[in-house]
Amino acid sequence: MDYKYLNKMLSEMDKDLSSKGMSRREAMKLAGISGAGLLMGASDVAAMEKDQLPLKKSGINAKIVIVGGGLAGMSTAARLTLSIENPDITVIEPEKLSVSYQPGQTLVAAGIWDIDDIKFNRDDFVPEGTKVIADKVIDFDPTNNRVTTAKGQVVEYDYLIVATGLQLDFERIEGLEEAGRAYSSGDNTKLLDVLGEDTGICSIYTAEGSTKTWIEMQKYIEKAKNAKDGEKVKFLFTHPSTPIKCGGAPKKIMYLTNSRLKEAGARDNAELVFYPNGGAMFGVPEYHDAIVEQFKREGFDCHYRHNLVRVEKENKIAVFDAKWQEKGPYDPIMRDFEVYSKHEQVRVPYDFLHITPDAIAPREVAESDIGSAKGWVPVNKETLQHVKFDNVFAVGDIAQVPMGKTGGSVRKQYKVLVDNLISQMEGKKLESKYAGYTVCPLITSIGTVMLAEFDWTVKPTPLVPLDPTVERWIWWLMKVYALKPMTMYGMLAGRA
Repeated sequence: MDYKYLNKMLSEMDKDLSSKGMSRREAMKLAGISGAGLLMGASDVAAMEKDQLPLKKSGINAKIVIVGGGLAGMSTAARLTLSIENPDITVIEPEKLSVSYQPGQTLVAAGIWDIDDIKFNRDDFVPEGTKVIADKVIDFDPTNNRVTTAKGQVVEYDYLIVATGLQLDFERIEGLEEAGRAYSSGDNTKLLDVLGEDTGICSIYTAEGSTKTWIEMQKYIEKAKNAKDGEKVKFLFTHPSTPIKCGGAPKKIMYLTNSRLKEAGARDNAELVFYPNGGAMFGVPEYHDAIVEQFKREGFDCHYRHNLVRVEKENKIAVFDAKWQEKGPYDPIMRDFEVYSKHEQVRVPYDFLHITPDAIAPREVAESDIGSAKGWVPVNKETLQHVKFDNVFAVGDIAQVPMGKTGGSVRKQYKVLVDNLISQMEGKKLESKYAGYTVCPLITSIGTVMLAEFDWTVKPTPLVPLDPTVERWIWWLMKVYALKPMTMYGMLAGRA
């Protein structure tokens, strides 16, 4: 536990609270989370560990292999070490910075954090006794219970947990094909080279890309600040046709750009336009309605059912596939009008273009026996057990579950998975259930967040008795000060 870091975080939070005439205890009471030990701690964060009750440990023995050592994989490894007396766990992960704090990329992109604030080394978070193979799995053989790495190492297992995460498919966009596919962490120099300098193109979906986003944002805010004769600097933000990691992120960066423009006194000289592939702002109607009102208040524009398909960097043109439906002739047999689906390509000039790329499963997963037609690992959405192979489980972004690609989802999933894996090992019924809970701290300005919590009921499911559609400063404090230490020193310790 990095007490020095945590106490520094709490000190910074206390300064912010003090400026509002509020103590940490009063703030958490207002937020309805008085039991949050980390934030309610007195002067010493170490007290948090004393409040943790030990987990009941199973005496079962088995070789467990976890493919992927990001947040989902490493948190699961940590939880297993707390739940098995003599664990035999191997994590296969090639990226040294695999546990870096991805939710912070939005804050880096807005100049609130530096990239060093989100970089964390994989080896600093390996649970005691867990073995790490610094390589990439390229072949899954679930029939023979083994995987093969890029260097040719064959690793056998009794139980397999797939936690590879997803890839960012920039190569699907015409004009950016050479960028290929990317991961959030690691060396993305190739992607940045393809996006180019002074093109206005950026994406917060990689750590290095978040730094580039802040650089590009400042350039075009300055352009807006110096605009004359009614000139409008055009800021475009896209949302693709696939499920993505953190569905609110494309809007978060839009809201933060808006805040920075206001700070610079340049908002009147800028147009901020959102181009989502879908037909709604959010899958939960209550949050959709709230966001629509926020857009009206801030003067944002939106064009639904527009999917980015091409970028002309030289001309600074974004090309979208726009879709709509038209009513056709009346069908007397069906007693209804026919409906025709239409689409056309729409060319939109831009100054600043933030791209949210399609999210896809890594090829080695999608094209293997553990994958599915859509690429993701097909699991029972409640137990997270593979639908075909009883000794295979999946967690995090790679798992084919509805609305499950957020850190908030992982926080619920990994505990369910560990409980069910141990039950499977002991020959018991899998009784732990994931109910689909997830959360999106939707940043609406520098200083406010709408905490959108929901599950498979597609209804708001707030954990505290506050209207979840209201933007609150207290949730901003939670986003900036509390969620990172909870993730890095709570989840990755197998406890939060």
